[in-house]
Amino acid sequence: MSKVQAGQEPTARDQDEALVRACQGGDDDAFGVLVERHQKKMLNVAYRMTGDYDEACDIVQDAFLSAYRAIGKFRGDARFSTWLCGIVINAGRTRLKRTKDYQRKTVSLEGPGGEFEPLVTRIASAEASALKTLQTKEIQAKVQHCIGTLGEEHREAIVLRDILGLAYDEIAAILRVPEGTVKSRLFRAREGVKNCLKTVLGNL
Repeated sequence: MSKVQAGQEPTARDQDEALVRACQGGDDDAFGVLVERHQKKMLNVAYRMTGDYDEACDIVQDAFLSAYRAIGKFRGDARFSTWLCGIVINAGRTRLKRTKDYQRKTVSLEGPGGEFEPLVTRIASAEASALKTLQTKEIQAKVQHCIGTLGEEHREAIVLRDILGLAYDEIAAILRVPEGTVKSRLFRAREGVKNCLKTVLGNL
């Protein structure tokens, strides 16, 4: 695990590692802090995977429960957030397998947003008028719809890279595939979303 040098502010990773050690020592409150630190980002990942806010909440709840039970096995080889994201992805896969019609779910505009700027800003400018705000929400919903049309592997790649902003090596570790495979899946995912958007944006 990383060590903080004297006079330096602890990084987010250092803070997570300290909380993990406290939790492994029996401090349940420390795990509560970890939940507070990461629940929004993990909820966003789960939501983008499913397109359903309630499903995403259930996935994240299951993932944190699994993380709590397995916290003793965490050794710090990867960042805690990366390890946790892998658990969320696995929980999402399990959930989606039980919901065979997940690609036909209606996307709610009230779900967690604001994390998908990399693609949204390529499509629409961020003008602050009420009309532009409405259009941006509609575009976000259509982007989410297009993500939902992707296969599981491609959806995971674009969520982890373009929404969560993880590095290729982190994504490879989470998905347990080579970095080249991650890049290939991401390319195909972006192409799929782009082609889908060419069709659905005509309905704005």
